[in-house]
Formats: sequence, structure tokens, C-alpha cells
Amino acid sequence: MIISIIVPVYNRADEIHEFLASFSKQTKQNFEILIADDGSTDNLKEVIEKYKNDIELRYFYQQNKGPGAARNLGMEKANGDVFAFIDSDCTVPENYIENLDKHLNEGDFDAFGGPDTYKEDFSPFLKAVNYSMTSFIGTGGTRGTTGKTIAKYYPRSFNMGIKRKVFQKIGGMNELRHGQDMDFSNRIYKAGFKVKFLPDIFVYHKRRTSIKRFFKQIFNWGVTRINLAKIDKDMLKPIHCLPTFVILIFFLTLIFSFWFHSIRYLFLFEIILIIFIVGFAFVQSALKYKSGLVGLLSILTLLIQVVAYGLGLSYGFIKSIFTKKGVFVTGFTKKYYK
Repeated sequence: MIISIIVPVYNRADEIHEFLASFSKQTKQNFEILIADDGSTDNLKEVIEKYKNDIELRYFYQQNKGPGAARNLGMEKANGDVFAFIDSDCTVPENYIENLDKHLNEGDFDAFGGPDTYKEDFSPFLKAVNYSMTSFIGTGGTRGTTGKTIAKYYPRSFNMGIKRKVFQKIGGMNELRHGQDMDFSNRIYKAGFKVKFLPDIFVYHKRRTSIKRFFKQIFNWGVTRINLAKIDKDMLKPIHCLPTFVILIFFLTLIFSFWFHSIRYLFLFEIILIIFIVGFAFVQSALKYKSGLVGLLSILTLLIQVVAYGLGLSYGFIKSIFTKKGVFVTGFTKKYYK
């Protein structure tokens, strides 16, 4: 069974080296890598050329159309029986292909997703981001860290895959800059295919982020949830509105506590609850990463995550009211990675 690893890339020559290096060490070689270059202007192709003798590697170029279109290009060109999507800011353990191949031969499923995690050499901030993005307290397990989740699990494009027959039936991904993988997973479910979470098929996700970038990214995800709801109302659940609700209640109680004595007790309770939650997060993160600094930074990333997502969803909802039918709402676009 041939596994086609499809990687959309746009000006990521600085990180594709680590990605390809991790695949050059795989314990099993029944795979090909397809680099779908979405209009890069850096020396990406030059870096890729260095690995063509080490792994089965093919390169395809298109004018900049977005990650969904790049992944579609990869699926159209793939030779494999299975298409696996991994982002270029990820690396994989040496047994990634071996473990995936074992699941594919033994399991009865049509699509799959795996978790993302960290490596010990990640910076303290990246470890804190990993905590807020993968812990149950941060995302409710919706990204598939343990298989347990408070909402339906949708495989994400940093680490997901499908069998060829899925692509043949439902087609490729849509044009959304963010969330095209969520829509794709939703369509996989709607088509009646079986989706499975594979906990041992993990990637090391070295997110290219800073505090500013992290805020922009999460804000855009909040906006994206509104776009997904425009495509299919089932993609917006009450749990997705929780950050917005939390922000709204907090500021309303803060404002009204100046005039109503009884509201002050509610506001005080909210403060105590927040202290308890961030205190728990600090301890959990500090123990996991064996670092008090990471624990402190995890408090920051959790707060950013809640505020940015809540604001993004609110912005997306308000803006959608004034946009034309069928037009997607956008958040941060200019200088997104700066």
C-alpha cells in the first residue's frame, strides 16, 4: 500500500528542511511525498532538490490559490492508495509510516486523524501554545489529543488522511483560507464514511508563532467558525460560542458591579473561578513540561486563546450580517505571519 503525503507550502523553505529530514529516517518506505507549492517566491525548490535522492519526492507548482487548492493539486497528482495531509511546520517520529501502515492494514476505516504534540527542544512559548491547543482545558479535546472530546472530533489538516475512494466521491477541499479541513471532515462524515482517531499517529507541531501571531491565528479561527456555519449550520454548536459568552458575561458583570451590590458577588465568584482554572492549568502544564516558566506562559496562551476566539467569532457573526449571501467573512489577512 502506497501512502501519499501531501504538503501545501507557501514560502516555507526555512521549515521544509526539518519536515523532509524527518521523513528521510522512516523505518518503512512505502510512501511518496508531494510538495504542492502554492506560489512560493523563496528558495523552496532548491531545498527540496537536496532530498530527492533520499526519499520518493515530487514537486508541483501553482499560482497562489490557498492551502485547500494546493492540497487538491496534491490529491490529483498522487499515486497512493491513501492520502495523508501534514503541514510543513510539522515533523514526524521515525515510525510514523510504519504505524500508519499497520492501522491501514488492520483497521476498517475510510478517513483518519492523529494528534499533534511537542519536542523537548521546543521553546517555552511553543510548549505553552502546545498546552493550550492540545489540553482538555484548552480545547475540550476537540483536536484529538486523547480521543475523548466534548464535541464531535473532526480530523485537522496538520495530521489527517483519507483513502482514495473518499476523494473520488466527495471531491477536494474548498477555498476557505482557514477551516477548509473542518469542512472537508464534515463532508466525509456526511457522505457516510467511517472516521477514526489514531492516537499513536502523531506529529511534532512546531508552530511558527509569537504572541501576536497566535492571537491573529485564533481570532481567524473564531471568524472561520461563522463561515463553517454558513456552509452547514451543524458546524456551529453551543460549545463554540462559549468563549464569546464568557467574555460577554465577565464584562457585563464588571460594569454592573459598580451599580448593583449583588452583582459584585457574582463578579467575585467569576474572579475566583478564573484563578482556580488558571491555577490548575499552571500546575498541569508545569508538571507536564517540567518547567514553571512554561506553566506561567500557559496561563497567557490560554487567556489569549479564549479572548481571541471569542472576539473572532463575535466579529465574524456581526460582519456576516452585512456581507452578501455566499461571501465568506475574513479576519486578519495582511501581514498575517508578522
